[in-house]
Order: sequence, then C-alpha cells, then structure tokens
Amino acid sequence: MSTITSKEKNIRRAISGRKVPSFRTVWASLQETREMMRESDERFKQEMKENAERFEQEKKEAAERFEREKKEAAERFEQEKKEDNERFERQKKEDNERFERQIKETNKQLGKLGNRFGEVIEYMVVPNLIQKFHDMGFVFDKVHHQTDIEDRENKIFTELDISLENGDKVMIVEVKSKPKTEDIAEHIERMEKVRLHADLHGDKRTFLGAIASMVFSDNVKQFALKNGFYVIEPSGETFIITAPEGEYSPREW
Repeated sequence: MSTITSKEKNIRRAISGRKVPSFRTVWASLQETREMMRESDERFKQEMKENAERFEQEKKEAAERFEREKKEAAERFEQEKKEDNERFERQKKEDNERFERQIKETNKQLGKLGNRFGEVIEYMVVPNLIQKFHDMGFVFDKVHHQTDIEDRENKIFTELDISLENGDKVMIVEVKSKPKTEDIAEHIERMEKVRLHADLHGDKRTFLGAIASMVFSDNVKQFALKNGFYVIEPSGETFIITAPEGEYSPREW
C-alpha cells in the first residue's frame, strides 16, 4: 500500500473543493467572446469606411480647392495680360504720336530749308541762270517762279518751280535740295503734263527740262542726263549747267 505524501493530499483537497463549470457555461462564454470579436470587426470596418469616406471628401475638397486656385490664377493671368496689352497699346499710340510729331517737325524744317533754297535760286541763281543759258544759245526773256497749272476741265495739275520762256521755247527747272531718281521720274511726268496742257491750249512752243540742286550724287546726275535733262549744280562761287550729249541729247517735249 502506497503512502500519500502531504503535498498530494493538499492537491486533492484543492481539487475536491473547486466547482467545475458546466458545458452550458463554457458555451455561453464562447458565444460572448465571438460576439465581442464580431462587434470589434464591425467597428473596425466602420472606422475603415469612415476613414475612406473622410479621405475621399478631403481629396474632393483638395481637388476643388486646386481647381478654384487654378481658375483664379488663370483669371489673374488674363487680367494681367489684358493690362499689359493695354499698356503696350497705350505706349505704342504715344510712341506713334511722338513719331508723327517728329516727322511733322522734320518736314517743317525741311520745308523751311527747301524754301530757303528756293529763295537762293530766285534771288541769286535765276539772273545768272538766264545768262548761263544765253551762253549756251538760249535767249529767254521771261521768268516765272512757283507757277501752278490747275486745269480742272482736263484734270491736269502740277507745280513748276522755275520757267524760263521766249516765243519758241520754255525751260522748266525743277529745284531739289538732294534729288533722287524718283524725282527725275516725277519731272518726266511733269513735262508730259505741261506738254499736254500746252497742246490743249494751242501752245506750240518746244519744252525742255532741267534739274537744279545743291547736291547731286553721281548716279542721279547721270540718270538725269540720260533722260535728256540739263543739270544745274554749284561750282565754286557760282554754278554750272551740264547739257546731255550724244545719244542723250536734250529731250524736247
């Protein structure tokens, strides 16, 4: 027969005094635990859903804020662009007006210079001009300054700076400070108008042309001579007249 130790006695005594739970109690406890887990899972899912909804709302608000700021930035850019364009147009207009004033002032000064040059021709050159042409075989007994042809009936309009005349010939002198080839071409047109006007009024005299200037470039001088014009230019304290020669003999209208 085995001997039971005091330790074993104590264990048996403890077990015999404890109440063992029933199956129903254990099952109820398991059910309660599962319900707690289910509720915890639902709370987690609800929090996830709420977080997702909150994230989507914040993302939507951020997108709307971005679009609003982009629109405002675009509107500011368009406004600044409009203001810049208005400033540019205003500055352009002011520059154009200032340029027009400068052009008018320059033309005014050139006009004064042209008038002074015309006065020089009238008071100093014309008397000698008659003598110079006399030395070349022309005898002019009439001089006209700044003559206008205004034939409204036949629509013939032109201006003549100087006209030297006699009963047979008329020398039409165009005065330019520094002529261009375009001025020579215009004088040809002027001579044709004078010829037409003379024919319409029974004037059968011969018309010749000349260009007078303080400064002639070589190509313009040669162009004038090739078109049959006399060239009048300064030489020392007086002036000289160059006549077209050879195949470029003085042209008659």
